[in-house]
Amino acid sequence: MGKSFHPIFCIFLSLLTISYAQDCNTYKFSNNNVYATCITLPVLNSQLHWNYHPTNATVTVAYRQTGVTNSQWVAWALNVGGSGMVGAQALVGLVSSNGSVQAYSSSVTGYGTGLQPTRLSFDVPRVTAEMVNGDVVIYATLVLPSGRTSFNQVWQVGPVSDGAPSIHQMGSANRNSVGTVDFATGQTSADSGNTGGSRRRRRNTHGVLNALSWGVMMPLGAMAARYLKVFKAANPAWFYIHVTCQASAYIIGVAGWATGLKLGSDSTGIQYDTHRNIGIALFTLGTIQAFALLLRPKPDNKYRFYWNIYHHSIGYTVILLSIINVFKGFDILDPEKKWKKAYIGILIFLVVNTLILEAYTWFIVLKRKQEEKREYPGNGYNQSA
Repeated sequence: MGKSFHPIFCIFLSLLTISYAQDCNTYKFSNNNVYATCITLPVLNSQLHWNYHPTNATVTVAYRQTGVTNSQWVAWALNVGGSGMVGAQALVGLVSSNGSVQAYSSSVTGYGTGLQPTRLSFDVPRVTAEMVNGDVVIYATLVLPSGRTSFNQVWQVGPVSDGAPSIHQMGSANRNSVGTVDFATGQTSADSGNTGGSRRRRRNTHGVLNALSWGVMMPLGAMAARYLKVFKAANPAWFYIHVTCQASAYIIGVAGWATGLKLGSDSTGIQYDTHRNIGIALFTLGTIQAFALLLRPKPDNKYRFYWNIYHHSIGYTVILLSIINVFKGFDILDPEKKWKKAYIGILIFLVVNTLILEAYTWFIVLKRKQEEKREYPGNGYNQSA
């Protein structure tokens, strides 16, 4: 029994794999249409079937989106002159609350699009749609522009509100639903060339710069100031370490903030208000801290006490907001879980070391006070005038 289990299990897995791979080729359309080429798209449980007609430069397509419920919309598009969502020439299937499907075309001019019915930049002699057992299928005939056969493609699914398409989710699958298709050769690729690649790199750069600067270097700089100066031998080295660390974090953080502004300006209609507002607050408070260094009173100045209160309050507020905003960024970028776990590990490391160093600092401070009492027992009492 034990010896026969492994071969049977492997055969079972193989059959499952073969079944999944053949699903695109074996699907039977309700209108009995047959397509020479089909692909299973890498995300959002969707497929594209087509017949290419080189004699008249047309292609008949069937885009199939599985697992659709009432009051949802699905779309598949070609981007003739660019990549990604903006500029996409879309075929839309709008599912009403009663399960009926309205098919139409829509030219996407910006991220704030409502997918209103419009003409496309190329002819679409026919577009229809149906919903069968939770699958929405959009059928269309496209007249390929300029005799081309290779295009960037985009596909998407989202909710319907008050009978109109609403903004789709921003999870990893939704952001990665881009690629290329060549109707003549049947070649496809996911996120090929510059299709969404440049913007994704900027998002990743934004995340790395800000997580490193605001989320790691700022806390390290604060720890240097808090715990190194208790050692007499570290004076004034702790101050220069603190300034260097915080200044570097601020410069890198400003670079990350600038990439965020660029991403925001290129993403009209897509807003992350909380993340953006915290980012603006961090930049403002960080800038105030940088200029406050120029106004730092000398240790014996009577205003130094109030400057310390201000400096520490702003500093710890920046650190707290930084950590919160890093996690907000993780929710937006939705990277692999290992990156979020890695940052949580860094925070745990910093917290554990902070607790150890805090205890040791108080031990040193109390010990010095006891030594001072033994060395100066009067400490100002019973002294003659």
